[in-house]
Amino acid sequence: MAADYPDIDIAPFIDHALLTPTATPEQVEQWCEEADRFHFAAVCLYPAYVKQAAELLHGKNPKVCTVIGFPSGATTSAVKLYEAQEAVENGATELDVVINLGWLKVGKTEQVHREIATICEETGQTVKVILETNLLTDAEKKLAAEISMDAGAAFLKTSTGWNGGATVADVRLLKEVARERVGIKASGGIRTLNQAFDLILAGATRLGTSRGIDLIRQRDNLEKGE
Repeated sequence: MAADYPDIDIAPFIDHALLTPTATPEQVEQWCEEADRFHFAAVCLYPAYVKQAAELLHGKNPKVCTVIGFPSGATTSAVKLYEAQEAVENGATELDVVINLGWLKVGKTEQVHREIATICEETGQTVKVILETNLLTDAEKKLAAEISMDAGAAFLKTSTGWNGGATVADVRLLKEVARERVGIKASGGIRTLNQAFDLILAGATRLGTSRGIDLIRQRDNLEKGE
């Protein structure tokens, strides 16, 4: 490994994301095969493909993750809960839930907390709360993180990728707030190995990216000295 790169196995950090609106069943099959072959942490797919992914990954290590209230977070709490429960029934074990940013902005913190807490309690699965950090002030990021952790979230996730991506500064801020209590998922715009390592060193414990295979190839080329 080159001197300016850490000796980190990147594969177990990766949530292999397929969140393009034009995703097809054939791509889902490809993503699941790649996640298994390269020992990624999870595949992250739209709810419509959870059942297919759960069947393909049955008995295998990668987890099936899906997105809830994605990408705006502005669906009703009842709809988010139903979407989460249906996803779990179909085989999802990780749920990336977008918070209601409008509620957070106007101080409806009890509603934000109740929505997340209900999903955590009713599903019993790993919930990663998407904060969409690029649309928040630092004070709002800290508030959203505290609410999410208090509500039972297992991870704080930076972004959907639809409004900008993860930054080292935001990961560091979330790590400071989390104080090792929950995981941190950096997501959006992660295209290079250097970016990935910087985010991991800043505190990310998962990386949400559609470029997982590119990162593995970059790592392999680096190890070969290419």
